[in-house]
Amino acid sequence: MFVQPSKKIYIGVIILIGLIGFTAVRGGLFGKAQSVKNPQAVEVKAMQVIQRDTPINYEFVGKVMSKDEIKIMSKVSGNIVAKMVKGGDTVYKGQPLFKIDNKQYISAIKNARATLAKSQATLNNSQRQVERYRKLVASEAIAQETFDSYEAQAEENAATVEADRASLQQAIEDEQDTLIVSPVDGRIDVNDLSLGYYVVTGSTTMATVSSLDPVWVQFSMSENEYIKLTRQGQGALPSAFNDNNLKLILSDGSEYPLKGQIEQIDKGMSDTTGTITIKALFSNPQKFLTPGMFAKIVAQDEVRRGALLVPQRAVKEMLDSTFVTVVTGDNKAESRQVKMGEKVGNLWIVEEGLMANDLVIVEGVDKGKQGAELKITMVAPDEFQIPVTQ
Repeated sequence: MFVQPSKKIYIGVIILIGLIGFTAVRGGLFGKAQSVKNPQAVEVKAMQVIQRDTPINYEFVGKVMSKDEIKIMSKVSGNIVAKMVKGGDTVYKGQPLFKIDNKQYISAIKNARATLAKSQATLNNSQRQVERYRKLVASEAIAQETFDSYEAQAEENAATVEADRASLQQAIEDEQDTLIVSPVDGRIDVNDLSLGYYVVTGSTTMATVSSLDPVWVQFSMSENEYIKLTRQGQGALPSAFNDNNLKLILSDGSEYPLKGQIEQIDKGMSDTTGTITIKALFSNPQKFLTPGMFAKIVAQDEVRRGALLVPQRAVKEMLDSTFVTVVTGDNKAESRQVKMGEKVGNLWIVEEGLMANDLVIVEGVDKGKQGAELKITMVAPDEFQIPVTQ
């Protein structure tokens, strides 16, 4: 005989199922809450703020330039008949470079000499006539007017002689100018002309000679840098830029052994770049520095005692503010606004906002959000360019 379950049993089963479901749901929510409450720590690299005496250097990228770069142009026209140098040779002031065909100029000298001789003979004859007629006019054998005309003719002949003498001198100089010599010590470029080339007076560039000792290193300074430095120098650039205090760092990182100083400052800021062009003078007795080389100008000014430094990559710039992420005592990230000073190598001087014992994140900065728990790997400062006082 079938016995129908009572209503109480149904209600009990329903309640039991509900309790099991509620427990399962609560357990899932609790687990999720636990995972949010205990997130995985973010792996970052950090280092302690560096504190040491630091030289403040001002660095600018420069380019070596010849102090005198002269285009060689002939004063006479003609074909090149001889070359005494090759492109790229070092040359000296007065050294012959080219020879232009001089046959026509030798002929011009001969013609000028003949013309001068003829005019000189005419002058001599007229002067003798003046002396004869001077006696005649004194004895009133001829009229004064006749004497005056002979005297005027003699003066005219004398002027002709002077003009012909000048023409002869010009012809001689033209022939001398067929030998082209270097106007300065330096190096000739490789774009010199070949034998047989016809050069035109004053318009054909035969070669370019660049002086090599001393040389200029030209660089640009921004308007803000110029304002800051001239304020420090009370209206002029500080002494670090003068008195042979400038260092020159070559492209391979080595330092040029001789120091230089500012030689020229442009009249104003460039309208296009907003910078001012400056030329520093460096001696180059070994002719090592070559026009076109790039080098870095370094001017060492003050030494900042006990300066605090952090790597530039640890600093975040947003609008007009700068921030670093520091590690708190409980290994959490804290974004902190700081005031920065000069950049020194790949480091940055901190003016305000950090202490010497602070730890700053140098790798994984973007992952270290405010309040995030951190898993820290310490980095030694050895991998950074730490300046040394001299």
